[in-house]
Amino acid sequence: MKRFLGVVTFLVAFLFVFPAWSMEMRPDRLVDKTVQEVLEIIGKDERIGDDKERMLDLIENKILPHFNFTRMTRLAMGKHWSSAAPEQQNTLVDQFRTLLVRTYSNALTSYRNETVRVDPIKELGDSVDATVRLMVIQGSGKQPVPIDYSMEKGPDGWKVYDVTVAGVSLVTNYRGSFNSQIRKGGVDGLIKTLSDKNRSLEGK
Repeated sequence: MKRFLGVVTFLVAFLFVFPAWSMEMRPDRLVDKTVQEVLEIIGKDERIGDDKERMLDLIENKILPHFNFTRMTRLAMGKHWSSAAPEQQNTLVDQFRTLLVRTYSNALTSYRNETVRVDPIKELGDSVDATVRLMVIQGSGKQPVPIDYSMEKGPDGWKVYDVTVAGVSLVTNYRGSFNSQIRKGGVDGLIKTLSDKNRSLEGK
């Protein structure tokens, strides 16, 4: 599980810089261009790993605007999403967003000169939903790690709504724990669990 979270974080970091041209670019080219830019940023900025607040600010400002956290939360909730009141849904999105940020921020420092290959999408057409496939090439004889970004195109361009690492979906992974918490304490119980977890992570 820790390895899964670390790799997801590393790949999420590739989405640091989405300038204006990202609105019109194909999702595979968008990710490929961004990957190369971000690898250079991480490689040159040695201060990121030593400044927690700077890391959190970087994630908040550069990564989060390019993820559809509402859809991610809805998918993670599954059938329970419709049973939550609108205010509960909003709270769940905020808490899930905070959880991902605080869980993954420390793992960004694990980057150690891995390289990434992005596979081009052969047929995109007018599709507004696409999967961008990458391969993380690790050193020291380690096996490459396949990563899939599930992305959708909306008015603000392409956004990520799920990340799959070596066949394991981030959304599906959380769905199991969310369902378990809802069975125990309902939607309010899940909100409390997420809130408690976020306070715990904030204190570390």
